[in-house]
Amino acid sequence: MNKELRHVEIYTDGACSGNPGPGGWGAVLIYKGHERQLSGFCGGTTNNRMEITAAIEALNALKEPCRVSLYSDSSYLVNCFENGWIHNWAKNGWERAGKNEVKNLDLWMEMYRLNKIHKITFIKVKGHSDNGNNNRCDKLATGEITASRNSTSKDDPSE
Repeated sequence: MNKELRHVEIYTDGACSGNPGPGGWGAVLIYKGHERQLSGFCGGTTNNRMEITAAIEALNALKEPCRVSLYSDSSYLVNCFENGWIHNWAKNGWERAGKNEVKNLDLWMEMYRLNKIHKITFIKVKGHSDNGNNNRCDKLATGEITASRNSTSKDDPSE
C-alpha cells in the first residue's frame, strides 16, 4: 500500500557576520497551518555553510519521509539540486569538474542523504524582499549571531 506523503513547506536562511565569521541559521516549517521555528549558531563559519545547515536542520526535524517545498534565497543551495551538481559530484566520487574538491563536502553529503529520504522541491526566493517567511528566517539567523555576541560580552570579565 502506497501511503501519501505529508506535504511540508520549509523556509530557510543562513547569515554570517564576516565571511568567515560567527554565523546563524533559521528555519520555519509549516504543516497544515502549524508552524515551527528552528535556529542555531556556529562560531567561525561561512554564509554558505549556514545556508546549507539551515536546510539540514529543518529536514532532520521531520519525523517521517515527507514531500517538501524548500524555499531558500541561496542560489548555492537551490542550484546544487536544480542544476544536478550534487548528483554529478556523487557520481564522480565527490569531486567537481577538473578534479577540484567539493567545498562543504560534509554538509553536501548530508543533504544528499536527506534528499533520498524526502521528496524535495527546491524553490529560489529573493532574499531581503517581500517574502515574509524568508524574512523571518533571516531574523532568526541574525538573531542567533546577536544573541551570541550579547552572551559573550556578559561573560567577559574584562568588560
